[in-house]
Amino acid sequence: MKRYLAGALTLAFACLMAFATERSFAETKPAPMRFEWRLEGPAEQCGQHCRTWVSAVGVISEATVREFEQFARTKDLRGATLVLDSEGGSVLAALSIGRVIRGLDMTTSVGRTNVLPATDGGTPRATLSPKASCESMCAFLLLGGARRYVPPEARVLVHQIWLGSKSKRALEASYSAEELGLVQRDIGSLARYTVEMGGGIELIETALRVPPWEPMYALSAEELRRMRITTVEQLFEADVPTGSVPVAGPRALTTSAQAQHGRD
Repeated sequence: MKRYLAGALTLAFACLMAFATERSFAETKPAPMRFEWRLEGPAEQCGQHCRTWVSAVGVISEATVREFEQFARTKDLRGATLVLDSEGGSVLAALSIGRVIRGLDMTTSVGRTNVLPATDGGTPRATLSPKASCESMCAFLLLGGARRYVPPEARVLVHQIWLGSKSKRALEASYSAEELGLVQRDIGSLARYTVEMGGGIELIETALRVPPWEPMYALSAEELRRMRITTVEQLFEADVPTGSVPVAGPRALTTSAQAQHGRD
């Protein structure tokens, strides 16, 4: 009887540990990208000049393409600003979304959206922090903007594209000819897209130098300009009050850099 009880307790403990491990894995698994229309706040600060933007937060997956297309059907996104905070994801999905972004003549940027509590039952407002990261395929999603701005505090990081199922153990894994062919195909698609979006081919060259077992490479401000990832120097309209959120409105001011590179 004692041995039976001890065995039952051991089994129960093992089940609890397994459940805890699964729960921990689920909680740490990156969330898929979500799109939200945001309004600047607090209203007392920005007054008649409160800006709007679309926050895009999370991992880019095949489902993200459908999510964004659905979002675009329910919102007027033409000329709007898309603010990215993402660790990347699917190559082909990012390229598909990037082309939709360009077709909508959107501005892209990097930033973290912080939602403020709703007051008096009104629409929740938000602030935008430039301290955010755009990693891996997010850099190419950023490239989809007709106008692109990376704040000095933000980071754009790149590395080689790799088979997602083997990226965590890239050195130890073995690869079939078919898998290597898929990687080569995606590199070709990525190069064509980069040129199509007016980016510098140096972006591809730089990314391909960094294998997945090494830390991602953070592009410098000079590289962001040289690779034409940043194409505007500011995103403020002239009448925006001092201290308001650094985010582009749908009709951001045209700068000399934008005139030169914005529609390459």
